[in-house]
Amino acid sequence: MTEKEFTEISLTVGLVFGISYMLFIVYKLAEESRAGKYGMMILFVGLGLGIFGFAAKYVIKLYLASNLG
Repeated sequence: MTEKEFTEISLTVGLVFGISYMLFIVYKLAEESRAGKYGMMILFVGLGLGIFGFAAKYVIKLYLASNLG
């Protein structure tokens, strides 16, 4: 296993763990503050947009690498 492969796997595993932990934190925050269904939805939509943006950046990078190289 090369350093590049190890780094890619570690980054993926770390991000999955980090995103899961952020989802847990947001859920607990919404639950403790009694945000209600609408407030919880807003919190998760905001976090979801951040996750979507990060994933979109990765997909765009792969798309450009396959078309340009």
